[in-house]
Amino acid sequence: MPQALTGPRLQAIYQALRAHHGHLDWWPGDGRFEIAVGAVLTQNTAWTNVEKAIARLQAEDLLAPRAMLDCPTDTLAEAIRPSGYFNVKTKRLRALCTAWLENGGEQGLAGLDTDPLRERLLAVHGVGRETADDILLYAFERPVFVIDAYTRRILSRLGLVSGDEGYDVLRGTIEQALGPDVALYNDYHAQIVALGKDTCRPKPRCGACPLAADCPTADQPGSA
Repeated sequence: MPQALTGPRLQAIYQALRAHHGHLDWWPGDGRFEIAVGAVLTQNTAWTNVEKAIARLQAEDLLAPRAMLDCPTDTLAEAIRPSGYFNVKTKRLRALCTAWLENGGEQGLAGLDTDPLRERLLAVHGVGRETADDILLYAFERPVFVIDAYTRRILSRLGLVSGDEGYDVLRGTIEQALGPDVALYNDYHAQIVALGKDTCRPKPRCGACPLAADCPTADQPGSA
């Protein structure tokens, strides 16, 4: 278990990020199902591409579980083409829609406790831990911290993790350190994504980073 991930250290990182970026209103989406669809579509692509796919689904009245299941496969695949890997994601969306309806729709899923709900989501074809936790946090407002590649990169560069911790180990450590707080987890993850996309890239732009003063990587050759 990463010993350096203490509540005060994580809170200090969050405050520095929030002072830099401001509050980030994330995750965009009109309702729980749309957020869940976005979580599937955003796999291996940029959010701008997801927005295009969501807009096409809305224009064709396909942004509902039954509509996605009833429409021809080619029609759904074409609608989400901007998100990339559209044939794979079509199968994943159909699996999500089936599970959504089989579990009583939004009301049935929302009525489950967090752990059983996570198990139901993880049982869906193509929904891994990160996608399930995106849906839990942003769609169902559960206190689950999302671990993504940006989180590992940033915490590793800060010297707080080795980078190879198991997903649930890292998630559990952060949740224990911060305490259950949906609003904090929501904005914290958004802050991490913003930093990872714009600043703490594979080749870091340390000169623009609000965490540079406390980051060992900022002093290494190759950081801009």
